[in-house]
Amino acid sequence: MASAHHFSVNIEWTGNTGSGTSSYDAYDRAYMISADDKQPIFGSSAPVFLGDNAAYNPEEMLVAALSSCHMLWYLHLCADAGVVVTQYTDSPTGELAINQDGGGLFKGVMLQPRVTITDESMVPLAQQLHAEARAKCFIANSCNFPVVHQPVILAPSSTLDQESKSLFEAIGRMVPKIAFW
Repeated sequence: MASAHHFSVNIEWTGNTGSGTSSYDAYDRAYMISADDKQPIFGSSAPVFLGDNAAYNPEEMLVAALSSCHMLWYLHLCADAGVVVTQYTDSPTGELAINQDGGGLFKGVMLQPRVTITDESMVPLAQQLHAEARAKCFIANSCNFPVVHQPVILAPSSTLDQESKSLFEAIGRMVPKIAFW
């Protein structure tokens, strides 16, 4: 390795309702992530595991970490290649499989970036750069499950009519139903 970087956070369980972990349903799954000079992140387990739906759970944060790492690499590569990105959104999904013993693992994560660029002639390159971003993403490279992407690249001069745009949106709503086997 050419260099190494170190990252640290603090995790504090804040869910003691008075009797600690005296039983499985006697405590909240609430916790706080903090680090020097940063806003805290309040988390919980997923609601299916008795968590608070209003707080981010570890599974959502893993999916978000994969998506944001991919996005940041993609924006870097676009800047280097002269592809001007004006908008980037993603609606990533992940599939968690639960084993009979209660443990589990991620089966895969699907990134679905929707990117707007300024020059329609750059659409093929903009599409290609997603594969390079995937290859460089630190977090995706650390996972033992597939991290795939289905990007949509748009340019203001694209000749998509409203019916085609509606079809793209309908397909986009169906994509999260794809299962990883």
